[in-house]
Formats: sequence, structure tokens, C-alpha cells
Amino acid sequence: MTHDLDRTDRRLLAALQDDARLTVAELAERVALSTSPCWRRVRRLEQAGYVTGYHAQLSAERLGYGITAFVSVVMGSHTQEVARAFEARLRDIPEVIACHNVSGRYDFLLEVVATDLAAYGEFARNVLQALPGVTELHSSFSLKSLKAERRLPLHGT
Repeated sequence: MTHDLDRTDRRLLAALQDDARLTVAELAERVALSTSPCWRRVRRLEQAGYVTGYHAQLSAERLGYGITAFVSVVMGSHTQEVARAFEARLRDIPEVIACHNVSGRYDFLLEVVATDLAAYGEFARNVLQALPGVTELHSSFSLKSLKAERRLPLHGT
């Protein structure tokens, strides 16, 4: 998949991952290109799906979210209809900041933010437990975030 990327492409991706607010001129300078070829390469990387968006990383703590929970979900039914209903409802819940369909004992792993433990308890009982097909929830709480950047490794940069 990444065999189409040369060293300059990887350096562009690394620079964008470091700071997506760089201007094309700043980006070009970092990877030793002039602005036009740099812009064309970034556009090609976007069109090829290597860059899927640009986002600001917000502080959960400063926004009042003191709790991050990792919630393992067990589904009682594994039909496509139930899974689609669960996934559709889940997408509309802003407190669920990440969701993965996983293998093993559990069916889904959610990352959830809440203001405090009491708010999380209410949310789990009233929102998560009410999702289509959910039979069990198992929650673990983050005591300390050690690495939250979600940076992808770019070998060969």
C-alpha cells in the first residue's frame, strides 16, 4: 500500500502529521521542494487517500472531560441488522470518541469521555446499555494518558 510513496512523500506526511497548519511554503521548505511541486504532491496524497482530513487536537481536560473510559461491549445478537442499528446510533453519540469492532471475547471497544464518574455511570446506564443489541458493558478507566497523539509510524522518512 505504501510502496507508491517515495522519501519526499513520507517526509510530507510526517510534516503534516506534526503540524497540519503549515502553509504550503513552510511545508515545501521542510521537505526541500518548491511550492508548486509541494502543493501538487500534497493534493495527490489527499486524492489517493493517504491524508483523510485535518483536525485540531483538543484538550479533554480543559473542556471539562475528567474521565476517559474504555468500554468493551458484548452484543446479544450478531445479525447484520442489529450491528447496523448499533453502529448507526453510535455514530450520533458525541461522548463516544472512538469505536472499534474487535475480535475476541468482546464485539466492540469504545473510547468514551465524561465529565466525572457519576456522569459516566448515568451515560453507561441510560445511553450505552440502551443501544440496539447490547447485553454487557465492561468499563476500564484511564488513570493517566501516556501517549495520545495517534501518530502513524512513517518508516523511511
